[in-house]
Amino acid sequence: MAKTKTAFVCTQCGNDSPKWIGKCPVCGEWNTYVEEIVSKSSASPALPELSNFDTFKSRPLLLSEIPTDNELRMDMNDQELNRVLGGGLVPGSLVLIGGEPGIGKSTLVLQTVLKLQACKSLYVSGEESAKQLKLRAERLGIDNGNCLIVCETNLEQIFTHINNVKPGLVIIDSIQTVFTERVESSPGSISQVRESSAAILKFAKETGTPVLLIGHINKEGNIAGPKVLEHIVDTVLQFEGDQHYMYRILRNIKNRFGSTSELGIYEMRQSGLREVNNPSELLLTQNHEGLSGVAIAAAIEGVRPFLIETQALVSTAAYGVPQRSATGFDIRRMNMLLAVLEKRAGFKLGQKDVFLNIAGGLRVNDPAMDLSVISAILSSSLDVAIERERCMCGEVGLSGEIRPVNRIEQRILEAEKLGFNTILIPQNNLQGFDARKVNIQIKPVRKVEEAFRQLFG
Repeated sequence: MAKTKTAFVCTQCGNDSPKWIGKCPVCGEWNTYVEEIVSKSSASPALPELSNFDTFKSRPLLLSEIPTDNELRMDMNDQELNRVLGGGLVPGSLVLIGGEPGIGKSTLVLQTVLKLQACKSLYVSGEESAKQLKLRAERLGIDNGNCLIVCETNLEQIFTHINNVKPGLVIIDSIQTVFTERVESSPGSISQVRESSAAILKFAKETGTPVLLIGHINKEGNIAGPKVLEHIVDTVLQFEGDQHYMYRILRNIKNRFGSTSELGIYEMRQSGLREVNNPSELLLTQNHEGLSGVAIAAAIEGVRPFLIETQALVSTAAYGVPQRSATGFDIRRMNMLLAVLEKRAGFKLGQKDVFLNIAGGLRVNDPAMDLSVISAILSSSLDVAIERERCMCGEVGLSGEIRPVNRIEQRILEAEKLGFNTILIPQNNLQGFDARKVNIQIKPVRKVEEAFRQLFG
């Protein structure tokens, strides 16, 4: 009987050790070593040779010899996905799409592949049966005679199918279900994910075929498997959102062929995911006039400006200990802003419950949301509504000053396009900005007291 060899592997960096150790000497993380079967004494079958594909031999080149022509990209027939990828899918690239279970990763990839009528694609499913994919495609209402489906998890068999089909695009759903016979551990383990993704990367680079990988995430919200998986791939996309809301965000974490500041917004419907080209009109409630606790913020996510509604509720603490709750906003940031309100502006909120909500189920990390957050909290506390045609942006410092924010011109133009007549901005953002070229009244403020006087008189 063949002898089994085991080793302890770090889940963060992939470093292996013959025995368990508490702290990884390579990445410095604690308690990340797990025991895995790495090999057997018997020989393992090799991956099939991709002899039918034209491969290239590399040689050292001078910088002057390297061509700098723009890479031809594949149009995905999806404006949001093209934007996040940097203009389209690059041939030979390896793209990893991660997200929570049920968020819509498979739906996004399947509907994108079905739209590519001119490209032969191979969809490798390791989680769903062919019948389930057929039912999903019928629900999406898209027919494609160039999309082939195969249900397989063995990597050697997957390469055999690729050799026979010769597709222009390969989708693997998901990388955690794929296993190779070279490694004797279970599918989804660190060794299997590392070896499988390395073999897929070799195939993509040698043949110039783009590959889309769908990946799971762990309970911390990170891509499941070794950290080396994110280093191997060319692009990492995070598909996120709340399952109880209709909006989804495709966020770029890593991109070797474009900017990481782009993001795409989708709306989940019964017939699939719909691209949201103008999120501001959908994220604003049109009937909040006369309601207190509502402030409109001119936010930036990535490089896209949009106006979003900030809702706050301030009430007397009923159980002695005041409650603090925030949805879509950092709770620690909100506590800091409440301390600024009490210390610098003189508003006593220590014995009141404060609830904050970002409309639409989105999570926004833009520091320019600070001014709208404290304005909505104060509006609810005073029970005085903010005028509907006013919006604002600005970062609040610990001394109560309104600090400048980036991309101020984009924020102002977005507010003007949506019909707002007044916008509050930090005074330092006026430097070098010509206010005469916009048809919106700009109110510069230096401190939170000035902003409150502009809003509440």
